[in-house]
Amino acid sequence: MAKDFYETIGVSRSASEKEIRSAYRKLARKHHPDVNPNDKAAEARFKEINAAYDVLSDAEKRKKYDKYGDNWEHADEIERAQAQRGRGGFYYSTRGGPNVQYAEGDVDLGDLFGGIFGGGRRAGARTRQPRITHTEQPVEVSLEEAFAGTTRTLVVDGDHGEQRRLEVKIPAGVDNGSRVRMAGEGRASFDGQRGDLYLVVSVKPHPRFERRNDDLYTDVEVPLTTAVLGGEVEVQGIDRKVALKLPPLTQNGKTFRLAKLGMPRLGAPESRGDLYAMVRVRLPQELGDEERKLFEELKAAGM
Repeated sequence: MAKDFYETIGVSRSASEKEIRSAYRKLARKHHPDVNPNDKAAEARFKEINAAYDVLSDAEKRKKYDKYGDNWEHADEIERAQAQRGRGGFYYSTRGGPNVQYAEGDVDLGDLFGGIFGGGRRAGARTRQPRITHTEQPVEVSLEEAFAGTTRTLVVDGDHGEQRRLEVKIPAGVDNGSRVRMAGEGRASFDGQRGDLYLVVSVKPHPRFERRNDDLYTDVEVPLTTAVLGGEVEVQGIDRKVALKLPPLTQNGKTFRLAKLGMPRLGAPESRGDLYAMVRVRLPQELGDEERKLFEELKAAGM
């Protein structure tokens, strides 16, 4: 049985978006392949965490998962099949209750899913055409690759068991859970028809930036004197450095918005999110006699 996504992230089913995001980040950093080189178990765990977060971080996907469990991806087909039959049946996730609840005159589970997956049918039902199978393959990119776009070379099954190389372009702006479709590049069904290949993207955590949708967040170290007196500091963006002018008496933790220096929006790369720089005041590591005297004078003045 597939693992419960809530258990994978380590949160309750009633967890808020913030709680899910916080739990995911903690686990992603712990099990990231860069932190655990050559650790296959950590790599597998990292992929599980990303797959779970992809669903639970999306309100619509989470709603479907809560109702249909492992079959959430087929929610639309299930509900469409129910509506076409006009029988009013209900399907529940095995996570939250019984597998099926029947209403009078409803079809059984085999009939319902037979219509969806091309399987069994009741006596007298129409013969259903075989369904084309689509294929998913995970792909991991760095934040820089997600910013600029990149390519991946894949080895996919060809005709008569042969394998071929396929170069896939991953567009700028992809995020965790983004799907890149390659039409007609999936596995072939028994009648020779090929489905589509979907690359399911996960983005590696970055040591400097935190991503929230199309916005980026980063810390910028500021000397104590600059925070007190004001001045310029250099902020490293994802694609360039910019100067940030601080007013006098800038407080530790103050956040400044740098417009249009975030991630490009998927499908509209000319439009970008923002970069938010949080001030981290850097205290001196040591004091000379003269510096100590100055701070003592400030203390005496009530500063």
